[in-house]
Amino acid sequence: MEYSGDGYDVVVIGAGIMGSCTAYELAKRGEKTLLLEQFDFLHHRGSSHGESRTIRAAYPQDYYCAMAMESYTLWEEAQSEIGFKVYFKTQQFNMGPSDDKELLSILSSFQKNSVPYQILDRQQTAEKFSRRINLPENWIGVFTELGGVIKPTKAVSMFQVLASRKGAILRDNVEVNSITKDGEKGGIWVSAANGEKFWAKKCIITAGAWARKLVKSVSGLELPIQALETTLCYWRIKEGHESEFAIGSDFPSFSSCGKQHVYGTPSLEFPGLIKVASHDGYPCDPDKRPWGPAKSLSYLKEWIEKIFSGLVDHERPVASQSCLYSMTPDEDYVIDFLGGEFGNDVVIGAGFSGHGFKMAPLVGRILADMALCGEAKGVNLKHFRIRRFQENPKGNVKDF
Repeated sequence: MEYSGDGYDVVVIGAGIMGSCTAYELAKRGEKTLLLEQFDFLHHRGSSHGESRTIRAAYPQDYYCAMAMESYTLWEEAQSEIGFKVYFKTQQFNMGPSDDKELLSILSSFQKNSVPYQILDRQQTAEKFSRRINLPENWIGVFTELGGVIKPTKAVSMFQVLASRKGAILRDNVEVNSITKDGEKGGIWVSAANGEKFWAKKCIITAGAWARKLVKSVSGLELPIQALETTLCYWRIKEGHESEFAIGSDFPSFSSCGKQHVYGTPSLEFPGLIKVASHDGYPCDPDKRPWGPAKSLSYLKEWIEKIFSGLVDHERPVASQSCLYSMTPDEDYVIDFLGGEFGNDVVIGAGFSGHGFKMAPLVGRILADMALCGEAKGVNLKHFRIRRFQENPKGNVKDF
C-alpha cells in the first residue's frame, strides 16, 4: 500500500455536514486535518444535500433545545466569516392536539431553557397568520421567534471552504475500508480502497448512513443505526397567494404532532412551492437504495387541505427529492468514543435521525473536543453514548 504524507493530527471520515463542520473546527484550532469523502463532494447520495432544512429550538427533549440555542449563534458566526448567508431567520410554529404529549413536552423544554413562547388556540392562530393556518378543533399552537431555514448543500460547501482556508486537506472519491491501531508508535492508520494509507493521532467517523457498516468492519461493533429513504415533497401554492407563504413574510417554519409528524418550511428554494413532508421513510441499504416513490401521501394531502385553508393545492406534490435518514431506535444521536482496542483514539458522530443538520456546527465542535481533549467541554453526552443500547436495545426511554 502507498503511504500518503507525513501524517495528520486528525483524519475525519465522511464529508457531509457533520464531517465538514468537524474539519473546520479542527483546522481553526491549528490541527493538521484530513477530510476524506468516499463520493464526490456535495453528492446527493446521503443526508447533507438539497435546498432546505429547518432549524428550531422547539424540541420535546430539553437537551436538544439547549443545543439548538447554541447552534443558532454558531451558524451566524460561520456565515459572517464566509460572507454569504446559508441560514435564514423565520418564526417557528408547532401544532397538535391540546393533550399531545410531545407538544406538552416542548412547552416544558421551553420553560427549562427560558425560551419565550406563546400558546395559541384555534381562533388566535387564525388571526395571527391571517387564516393561512387553520387548526382543527381541540388543537393548539406553540409559537416562538426561534425558527429558521438552512440551505444544506450551500452550508456544506461553506464549511468545506472555511476548513480549506484554515489549512485542512480535503479529498473526495477516497473510500475508507480499514482503520487500525499502530501498535508501535501509537495513533491510527486509515486505509482506502485505492491503496492509500494515512496515519493520524486521532480519527473521527462522520460517515452518515455508512457509519454502521464502517464501524462493524473495523471493530465488530454493531451500531443500531438504520438507513431510511425519505422523500421531501413540494406543493403548489395557489395563484395569488404565493407571497403569503414565502420566506421573508411572517409565515413560519412549522411542525405538526399527532398521527404523523408533518413538518415544513416557507417557500424559498422553489418560488410558488412550499415544502411539506412527513418524518418517516423506508428502511434501505445505503448502497442499494430503491430510489422509489414516497410512502402513501394520503395523510399529507388531508393535512394540507385541512391546515392551509385551501390555499395550497393538496392533490399531489409537483416536485420531490429523495434523502437518507440514519435512524437510531430512540432517534437520539450517537456521539461517543469507539472504545475497545481504539480507546479514545477514534470518535463517532452518527445516527442523527433526520434532525441533526441544524446542530452540525455544535456537533463539529463537540467531536473536535473529544478527539483533542478526551471530553466534550460544557456538554453532557449521556443521552448519546453507545452503551445505552446495551442497557436497553430501544435506547433512551421517553414518555412521549
